[in-house]
Amino acid sequence: MSKKPQKSTLTSAQIEEQTAAFIKSGGSVEYVDKGKSGQFSTTGSKQINLKSGQ
Repeated sequence: MSKKPQKSTLTSAQIEEQTAAFIKSGGSVEYVDKGKSGQFSTTGSKQINLKSGQ
């Protein structure tokens, strides 16, 4: 029988502690403007043309 994955709930204090440790170890945080993705696309656009074939 397989085990169910346990949900992990972090408190705000735990998140603050982990963030502080990350920055202290040399990590950095990049702020992304609202409405933009922080991910880079390695493929072209995946838009669907609904009028193709006409």
